[in-house]
This record gives sequence, structure tokens and C-alpha cells, in this order.
Amino acid sequence: MSAPDPNLLGVYLRDRRARLDPAAFGFSATRRRTPGLRREEVAQRANVSATWYTWLEQGRGGAPSTEVLERIAGALALSQDEREHLFLLAQHRPPVMDLQPSQAVSPRLQRVMDALVDSPALVKNATWDVIAWNHASTVLLTDYGLVPPAERNILKVIFCAPHTRRGMPNWERDARFAVAAFRSDSTRAGARVAKQAEALAAELSARSPEFAAMWNEHDVRSHGEGTKHINRPGVGAIAMDYSHFVVDGQPDLGMIVYTPATEADRARIATLLAG
Repeated sequence: MSAPDPNLLGVYLRDRRARLDPAAFGFSATRRRTPGLRREEVAQRANVSATWYTWLEQGRGGAPSTEVLERIAGALALSQDEREHLFLLAQHRPPVMDLQPSQAVSPRLQRVMDALVDSPALVKNATWDVIAWNHASTVLLTDYGLVPPAERNILKVIFCAPHTRRGMPNWERDARFAVAAFRSDSTRAGARVAKQAEALAAELSARSPEFAAMWNEHDVRSHGEGTKHINRPGVGAIAMDYSHFVVDGQPDLGMIVYTPATEADRARIATLLAG
């Protein structure tokens, strides 16, 4: 049994180019000893020298720059997952994200949320627009179906909807946390989202002096897990634990799921849902 090749990047590059059809890229498919593109053809498409690309496959070229890796990913017609794998092999880190906020979730994900009968769940995109929610969320948090589309944003609901503040006994703490987490999320998502986030921050700063003050503190936090407290007419205080999940395959989407913190909270939630 042969020992594994330690040059994992070279193995991956050779495998990817061997899978490509030369004719699809305008190259002649005749007189080829091996399938796929030749090294010099990949180098031509990536606008690098054939010698340097050969060294890269052989593990002699050193760590390529981000710009060159992007060109190689394009030359090999890599998918998003394949591109990420290329960066992990070459630079031991994923590529810098430059996300475009999604505006919808898959029917499968919506069914997952709908199955959470007594757990509010919502999905936000990279600019924190809420793009999906379940029935429990409409009863316990905000009925986003009644909110104008332009206002379906977590920060707008926190800072610009008076009824939301009345139902949040720890409003200032929660609002401050949300602003810090939003800054972290939007920066991580890349330049395109960061630009949209700055525009949203400017809008909210004009509409809410409290948001402006918190935004100018430049705090950052990760969303993670925690406990949210709300007050609702007829049942009083409710405590819900929450967890934040990134949607696999759509890194700009985050799903937040809330669960009753205690059995007493579960009973209060059941009362609201039954009403």
C-alpha cells in the first residue's frame, strides 16, 4: 500500500483539472494522454505562468496569494464549496466572504421551523432582514407578516417599533447586544454587506438617537446563545433560551430558535398559542 501524498493541494488541483472537458473551454480535445485540462491551459485561464502553476501542483511554489487563488478557482470552475476547500488547503483558512443577502429560505427549512410548535424561530440574512418565521414567532415575538417588507429588520423592530420596547423588560441590554452582534455579523460577511450595513446604520441613526449612541460605541459581540425575557399581556413574564445557527450552504443566513426556559414558561407559551 502506497503512502498518502503529503501535497494535498497538488493532489486536489490535479484531480479538479482532470475532471474538466477541454472542449467546454475552447481547447482541442484531441491528442491528449490524460483526461481534463493540461497544466498550461489552467495557467492560461488563471493568467499565471505555466512554470509557476506546475511548481504549485508539485508543492514547490509556496503559499499562493488570495488573488491568485481566486483566479485558479475561476480557471478550474470550482463551486463555492470547492473554492473554500482550495483556500483551506493553500492558506489554511476559508476565503474572505463577500455575501449577497438572501431574500428567501428553502421550503425544507421553512418546514423545519413550522415543526417547532412551541418554539419561536426566525431566519435573518446578513443585514438582519427577517426573511422567514414560524407561527410561534408571530405570537410570541413579532408578526412579521403584518410588518411592511421594508421594516422587516430586527434592528428596526427593536429601535423603531414602540410596542416591541414595551414587551422587553431588559430592552437596553438586549438592544445594546443586538447592535454589537450586528456590527460583528456584517463585518464578517464581507465588503458588499458591510456597505449595506453602513447604510442601514445611517438610516437607524437618523431615526433613533439611542441606536446612534450605541452604534458609535463600536462594540462587537457574537450571537451565540443566551436567554431572552419578554412580557406578554395575560401571562406576564416569559423567559426563553435561544440558540443561533448558521444555515449550511447559505452562510449569510442565521436561524434563531427560542425554547421555553422552564416548564412554567412552557405553560405560559402554550396559553398564548392556544389563544
